[in-house]
Amino acid sequence: MGERGRTIAVIGGGLAGIAAALRCADAGLAVVLLEVRPRLGGAAYSVSKNGLTIDNGQHVFLRCCTAYRALLARIGSESRVRLQERLEIPLLRCGQPPFLLRRSRLPAPLHLASALMRFPELTGLQRVRAGIAAAALQRLDQADPALDEVSFRDWLSAHRQDQASVSALWDLFVLPTVNLRSEHASLAVCAFVFQQGLLDSAEAGDIGFHLAPLQQTIGEPALQELRRSGVEVHCGWRVSEVGRHADGIEVRGRSSAGQQTLQADAAILALPHLRAAALLEREAATLAQRIAGIGVSPIVNLHVLYDRRVTELPFAAGIRSPVQYIFDRTLAGGAPAGTQYLAVSLSGAEQEMALTAPQLRERFLPEIARLLPAAAGAQVLEFIVTREHAATFRASPGSGGRRPGPLTPVPGLMLAGAWTATGWPATMEGAVRSGETAADAVIAHLRSLADAPHSSLGRAPRVVGASR
Repeated sequence: MGERGRTIAVIGGGLAGIAAALRCADAGLAVVLLEVRPRLGGAAYSVSKNGLTIDNGQHVFLRCCTAYRALLARIGSESRVRLQERLEIPLLRCGQPPFLLRRSRLPAPLHLASALMRFPELTGLQRVRAGIAAAALQRLDQADPALDEVSFRDWLSAHRQDQASVSALWDLFVLPTVNLRSEHASLAVCAFVFQQGLLDSAEAGDIGFHLAPLQQTIGEPALQELRRSGVEVHCGWRVSEVGRHADGIEVRGRSSAGQQTLQADAAILALPHLRAAALLEREAATLAQRIAGIGVSPIVNLHVLYDRRVTELPFAAGIRSPVQYIFDRTLAGGAPAGTQYLAVSLSGAEQEMALTAPQLRERFLPEIARLLPAAAGAQVLEFIVTREHAATFRASPGSGGRRPGPLTPVPGLMLAGAWTATGWPATMEGAVRSGETAADAVIAHLRSLADAPHSSLGRAPRVVGASR
């Protein structure tokens, strides 16, 4: 049964909202997308500062992120990203040459055996024990709800992983994917990360990078594709209330034209979880309270412009250093000729959030120079700090039970966002999948109402009550 002519409001223009709107439009729905910011992209955006184009965060993806990669293809951004031929992470160590953590061409899980057996900073016994723990991790049943009640660190300890192994090896992968250290992260989420990204398939963990700024890769081309698909996009539209209406869902808010009321057959809240919880308080207080309890985890990014090149590596990770990951953003950021722009990404950054920019500069510039000796003799032309207090939801033990599916107690009102029950951590892949799942739920809901007596499905979205 076709859905043409039926209407939906998508609230939020991040990846979840973009994916939801496109899927609904493909089903023949008349879609209105409302975004409070003047641009699309949500948490993946770019800004201009001191002549540099800066991404708010260093977002990477993996080969297994099939939904996100499909979205990139649809909006025409495949040429703006690069996917590794095979997983390769340069590991930086003070006073020593980089170690290349690279998968072999053997099938999983043997593809990582050679890299693990040569892994620096660990003894031979620690490497063997890490391999045994990885095999046990692969055998965990992701459907077991008990996994969400245990921290990954506690599980690692039970499998003879000492603090040195956790810091050097396990957190190398946990921090950038879960945005928490192992001691604070849910075993369920970490088991998913390792199984999905590293252990079940040799190719799954190959890393993808954004070559162009995020706004050019996601926000701008997504806007063009949405409009081409017939989606009506309104930026600068702040939603203040969402609730039941006799004919479906009513959305109230304010745009540059004044107070607005939009009526549609159904709606998708594709917002950060605390914002979604606030909008649900009136109609679904219990659900709102559950969502609000998930918590947040911060990310801090340091943007350093040197007067010369200090490394030829496109990206690298630090071992036994507060520097987690370094990315060369010289071309993407439009850095002047002869200079080099490096971005340092700090996940799970509760401590760094409390530091001032001068304090961060004093702490991290020497650490970068320890890992990249050429930086010691270079002049720092710019040092810019960007902070995301609520960069991701907090995937701590117990968080899985709070993550809802797309349905709410309000008929026709669905939820989307990386924080919903996708099974994935807070990633771009999870956001896209959540949007598509919410769209499918809306389509199923509208189909179930198609034969209802006196149904008004099929009208165009109406914006009423506009006033200055």
